[in-house]
Order: sequence, then C-alpha cells, then structure tokens
Amino acid sequence: MNYFIFPESDTTIYQATGSSNTGLDEILEVTKTMSTAGSNVKVSRVLIKFDITDISGSIVDGTITNPKFYLNMYDANSQNLTTSQELYAYPVSSSWVEGEGTFSDSPSTLDGASWKYRDGNTNKSFWSGSASEPEGGAWFSDYYASQSFEFETTDMRMDVTPIVNKWLDGTYVNDGFIIKRSGSFNNENSNTDEGSSERLGEFRFFSRNTHTIYPPKLEVEWFDTKWNAGSLSALSSTELEDLSFYMKSLRPEYKEKSKVKFRIVGRAKYPTKSYSNTSSEYLTVKTLPSGSVENIGGDGTYYSVRDTQTEDVIIPYGTGSLVSCDSTGNYFNLWMNGLQSERYYKFEFKVISGSNTVDETIQYYNDDFVFKVVR
Repeated sequence: MNYFIFPESDTTIYQATGSSNTGLDEILEVTKTMSTAGSNVKVSRVLIKFDITDISGSIVDGTITNPKFYLNMYDANSQNLTTSQELYAYPVSSSWVEGEGTFSDSPSTLDGASWKYRDGNTNKSFWSGSASEPEGGAWFSDYYASQSFEFETTDMRMDVTPIVNKWLDGTYVNDGFIIKRSGSFNNENSNTDEGSSERLGEFRFFSRNTHTIYPPKLEVEWFDTKWNAGSLSALSSTELEDLSFYMKSLRPEYKEKSKVKFRIVGRAKYPTKSYSNTSSEYLTVKTLPSGSVENIGGDGTYYSVRDTQTEDVIIPYGTGSLVSCDSTGNYFNLWMNGLQSERYYKFEFKVISGSNTVDETIQYYNDDFVFKVVR
C-alpha cells in the first residue's frame, strides 16, 4: 500500500537575508548566488517536517510492516540548473519554528526559523548554540539521503528510509529534514556544490502553503499483499489473453478518512462450455495472476492511481500496489486520507503473466474507474 503524509511545517532559510523568515512562502528554494567574478557565494536550504506519529503507531500494532519512505517535492519552475547534480536530505538536529514571514516582506519578518536562528529574532536561539559559529541549520550527518537530477528539472522522489527509521527507533528526535546541496559555502569546501564558484542554478519546489495541488508529501510504501485463494482456480494463459476486467461496486465518492477494500474481477470473455457444470461459466470467479515482494515488476496484478485532471501518477505500479486475493476473489486496500479531498482520481491496472518467458503478456485496463474523495 502507498500512503501519504502532508507536512506540518516548512520554510526556506537564506544565507543572504540572515535572520529573515519565509515560513508562509508558496515556494521552497535551494539556491546559490554569487558575484559576477564567482565570489561572495550565498546559498539557501529547505527545512520540512512531517508528523509520523500515526505511522509509528501503525508499525507498532503490525498494520504496517517493513515500510519504505519517499520524500516527494514538486518542481515549481526551477531555473538555470546544470545538466547533472544532486540534492541531499539530512535529519535536523534541533527544533525550529516555521514562522509567518514571506521573502517579500518589507520590513522583513524576523520571528521564525531563519539562516541565523531556529526560532526567530525574539528568542534568538542560534542553530549551533553560539553566535560565533556558522549558521544555516544544524543536522546529523551519520544518516542521509540523496537524489540525482540529470539533464532536466524534475520532481523529487527521494528515498529517505534510513532517516525516518532513525526517528522511529528513537535514535534521533524527529525535527524534520534539511534539504541542501553537498558540502558547505565556506571557502575551505570549494570542491563541494555549495562552496564552489560553479553556477548551478535554483531548485524551486511548491511548499505546503501552495495554492496548487502539489504540496510536498512523505510517501509511505509497504507490501500488504495477502494471497489466500481457497478453492478458487487461476485464470489460464488463454483466458488472460482475452480478458473481461472490471471493478465491483465502485462508488462515485469516498470520504477522505475512509479505508476502503476494492474488489476487482477478471473473467474470460468467451469461457469454454462445460456440460458437467450446471452453473454458468460466466459467473465462475477465478483469480488474476499473483505476485510477490521478491519479484516486483514480474507476474502479478497491479493497480495505479492517477489524478484525472492533471494525469499525474499519485500511486505508481510497484511494491505497494500489488493486488491481494481471498476466497471471494481479488482485492486491494486504500486509505483515502492520503489523497487530497475534493478531487477526482482514477484507477488503472496492469496484469503481467509469464514474465521473463517467450509467453510473457502485459495488459493494461482503464475503463473509466473514476472516483472522488470528498470531505
């Protein structure tokens, strides 16, 4: 299953503006500016925090097992990026306050996290604990995550599992992520992305305060597939080649806090007649191809979720979207509060059989399986 958590706080801290807060900005930026000569380098970094209390509880009670975590951030017209570079995420090592400022405030808003302070100009809590030390956030460097960006701007889906696991096991307190380029802006680190005189451009992502449908998300993905078909038989390779595929009892709307079990059915369009069977072959339930966590992308039946308006993939085919089966037939579960309310979504399905053989078939089904999440 795939589940999404939206941030409880985020902001950009700018070296160039010192103690100014930008907690209400709609855009988060990882930037690097310098003089014409390549000196006086100034950078910015992003702070972002998610409440993982519910996820922690679900792991403890066994609802979620062996999850992976992905930080999703969506491109907001990044500028002048070089062809190949990386961003890094580290666990923040101090608490901080989002604040209520914007970059354009005049005079600047000084309460809230900034390059200089964790909590603003009133309390004046320095990131490092001392005004004589370099600021710009504070983080643990033992565990980190990264993502490469090649040749063009793109959305971020960074695997941050090592960091979140350290919050869950109590190694670190969850004070969120800091997103930055490698190294430091200090001159002694001139070979790193932050410290060099190379012009790398500006990463720009939508913040939680965006008026678009692209706020950041922490994606939780885990393998929840169960296979207990009982006396049901599997569809044959011939039946799979010409399949009638549909969803049972798909409703037009679902409440945003609901947890739903969806049923799907695959039947042969032209079943072979059996004169020894008194029931109609058209009513016989058979199972779609099964899969396993060891062979994701191989044989199996997968679902995906798209936003109907933007066509963005919300839940991709993968570990968290493999269909289950019980004695009634095939099904999968979905928690609706991980989707944005008042929007329309659609299910798409991929059925793979005979993978890695000459008889491999991959078929897709998208017959207007549309639903809306409502408040």
